[in-house]
Amino acid sequence: MFIGHFAAGLAAKKIDNRPSLGTMFIATQFIDLLWPLLLLFGLEKVQIDPGNTAFTPLDFIYYPFSHGFVSVLIWSLLFGGIYYGIKKNGKGALLLGGLVMSHWILDLLTHRPDLPLLFGGTKVGLGLWNSVPFTLIIEIGIFAIGAYLYMKATKAENKKGSIGLISMLVFLVLVYLGNVFGPPPESVEAIPYVGFSMWLLVVWAYWIDRNRIPIKI
Repeated sequence: MFIGHFAAGLAAKKIDNRPSLGTMFIATQFIDLLWPLLLLFGLEKVQIDPGNTAFTPLDFIYYPFSHGFVSVLIWSLLFGGIYYGIKKNGKGALLLGGLVMSHWILDLLTHRPDLPLLFGGTKVGLGLWNSVPFTLIIEIGIFAIGAYLYMKATKAENKKGSIGLISMLVFLVLVYLGNVFGPPPESVEAIPYVGFSMWLLVVWAYWIDRNRIPIKI
């Protein structure tokens, strides 16, 4: 799943508008932001295998530190705990920790059985990626709901707040469709560097949120 994770971050503003959208994006994408670094240092492994599933050519061989259930649970507790230590916002800390964990739950829906529960042994995954049409319907639907909830929770303070948001939403959908219908990555070595580019979306989200204000309920 790709834009479904961003949808979770967008929707979270409806629950607590104090954390920035950028912080929400870091939380919901935390394990995918960590994964490229672990790939780069050879601690986790992936290979390009067209046909591995109908949706993605990537075969996630070994990634227990970033995507193992127990590891993600620990990352979620650490993320929420650090945020609470800095901001003293208990509700926000629980929300952000939940967003970190939500990534694994959404991946469980889409991945074939390649998500480790610990560091070896049992792997799980419900395999939605075996169907491109169903994946598109569900993930784009989730994304639309997340975008709607964010727009219900905030309003643009200026043109940058409205144009910035719309342009990011359109960009995410275009990148998503490009990944689905475009060619596979040229090499395994390029994958971590493409992954690092997600930090640009985090920066973009911080900028958008600075130009939007919460809608009081």
